Amino acid sequence: MPVRIRLRETMARTLMECCDAVEECYEFMLAYAAQGLAGDSGSSSGDQLRTLLRKALDAITGVADAYQATISELSLQPAEKHLAFLAVLDRDARDAAAAMDLVVSQSTISSQLVDNLNASIHLRALLTDFFVIDEIIKQRQAAAATK
Repeated sequence: MPVRIRLRETMARTLMECCDAVEECYEFMLAYAAQGLAGDSGSSSGDQLRTLLRKALDAITGVADAYQATISELSLQPAEKHLAFLAVLDRDARDAAAAMDLVVSQSTISSQLVDNLNASIHLRALLTDFFVIDEIIKQRQAAAATK
C-alpha cells in the first residue's frame, strides 16, 4: 500500500508542477507587461520571458495527461464529472498553448504583446481550470489526512 500512496502523491505533484510552471510564467508576464518595453532583444527580462514561456508550453502539453492520471490514481469522484472537466482542461490548454506559442515565435516581444496575452481569455480560462483542480485536490488531501 505505501507504494500506491507515493504514486498518488507523485501524480498530483506532477499535475501541480504543470500548473505552477504556467502560473510562474503568467506572473512574470504581468511584470514584463508593466515595463513598457518595445521589444525583448538584449534584455535579461526578455530572455527570461522566452524561457518561462517555453517552460510553460512544455508543461501545458502534459497537463491533460497528468490530470487524467490523477483522476485515476486518486480515484477522484464523481469520475464522470472529472472526465468531462478533463475535456474542458484539454481544450483550454490547447487554446492557451496556441496563443503562447504564437507570442514566443515572434522575433520581438513587446510589453504590449505580453499584456494582450495576459488578457487572453484562453490563458485566463486555463489558469482558472488550474485553480479549480488545485482546490479539489487540496480538499481531497485534507480529507485523507483526517482519516
